[in-house]
Amino acid sequence: MNVDGLGAKMAQSNKDNLRRFFEQVWDQGDETAVDAFLADSYTIQHDPGDPWHGKTLDINGFKERLRVSRTPFPDQKFNIQEMTEEDNRIAVSWLWTGTHKADIPGFPASGKVISMSGLTIYFFKEGRICGHWQQTDRLSVFQQLSQP
Repeated sequence: MNVDGLGAKMAQSNKDNLRRFFEQVWDQGDETAVDAFLADSYTIQHDPGDPWHGKTLDINGFKERLRVSRTPFPDQKFNIQEMTEEDNRIAVSWLWTGTHKADIPGFPASGKVISMSGLTIYFFKEGRICGHWQQTDRLSVFQQLSQP
């Protein structure tokens, strides 16, 4: 296999891994799967509104983030729209839905199905996800939760 073919295979492998990461970790909440996808440290470079914004987490810290993040929306689902890969980064645009089943500060569980969109750039080191830069439409989530 030539170098270009190897690069394409690695890029596809990272994309495949990232799809499985979304499905197993975020959609299904499988904490044990985190070990297969993440590097030893995971840096949240930019994610305004996320309590972990700007922090570097170890594997256990990421698992705690997963638990806390999924609790209000345990049936959450990411629908990947597009993936673009360059060097050690993959940009993913996504649509998200989840049913509000547990309290969020200021918003008691409502049973409402909530949706939002976002764009996340994931960073890879030696085939493992080591962080992200993310922009999401959290304002629309709060607007949806505020509606009667």
